[in-house]
Amino acid sequence: MFLAKSIVCLALLAVANAQFNTNYASGRSGMVHLFEWKWDDIAAECENFLGPYGYAGVQVSPVNENAVKDSRPWWERYQPISYKLVTRSGNEEQFASMVRRCNNVGVRIYVDVVFNHMAADGGTYGTGGSTASPSSKSYPGVPFSSLDFNPTCAISNYNDANQVRNCELVGLRDLNQGNSYVQEKIVEFLNHLIDLGVAGFRVDAAKHMWPADLGVIYGSLKNLNTDHGFESGARAYIAQEVIDMGGEAISKSEYTGLGAITEFRHSDSIGKAFRGKDQLQYLVNWGVGWGFAASDRSLVLVD
Repeated sequence: MFLAKSIVCLALLAVANAQFNTNYASGRSGMVHLFEWKWDDIAAECENFLGPYGYAGVQVSPVNENAVKDSRPWWERYQPISYKLVTRSGNEEQFASMVRRCNNVGVRIYVDVVFNHMAADGGTYGTGGSTASPSSKSYPGVPFSSLDFNPTCAISNYNDANQVRNCELVGLRDLNQGNSYVQEKIVEFLNHLIDLGVAGFRVDAAKHMWPADLGVIYGSLKNLNTDHGFESGARAYIAQEVIDMGGEAISKSEYTGLGAITEFRHSDSIGKAFRGKDQLQYLVNWGVGWGFAASDRSLVLVD
């Protein structure tokens, strides 16, 4: 029994370690975020600029069907209606073509994935024609029903980890990632993207999900698709959105064993130094000495 448990633990550790590899093509570095770009335009950008100039990857906006909101704000992309690949950026055929064209010129694609929640009230019609009833937690396009969600409650105290992870973020219907059926639908969605050739994921609102549940989901993913130039056994790169500026119940350290985290404090801190709000001499121990996650456990962003 001990030997069996040890083998399982070692296997999970190997999977977790693989998730820190960005899967960049040899000789390339740096990822750009082409926020809200259309898939056809990203493909052209890969071929005409990013590929020739040595860029390694592109983070793209959420790819799955979202609620259509009045005035079409950017944040409607973070209100899922289904996991069908159709948004104002394009349909599944256009997305698949873009991924292949970018991979062909050495530029990897990383998808911003939203599976902490589904659309809030007021989002009854999706970009792919699906309908939903957020008030009753019914999303036939997946399908999800009220059985797949946590009880309705609002987040009001970020020093209460249970509330942050089990209640609704600004009214967005909070999925129960501990539910095996919910896990199955999320894994099915992510594996489809892996089949299409993506190199990894930026996990939206990871802070609002239990690390143990995320571990089950990540561990259930396929290896990357070798037809797109990935090495045999390569795993999807995982970058989790965990906003940790200090002073709250949830710490980024709870997630760094599962994948990288988005290190928000990096740009905030260096910005203060160069705006005269901190002394440049303090940068001598820049890095983990400032409380940042290690470089192989963090994705640094600059806006």
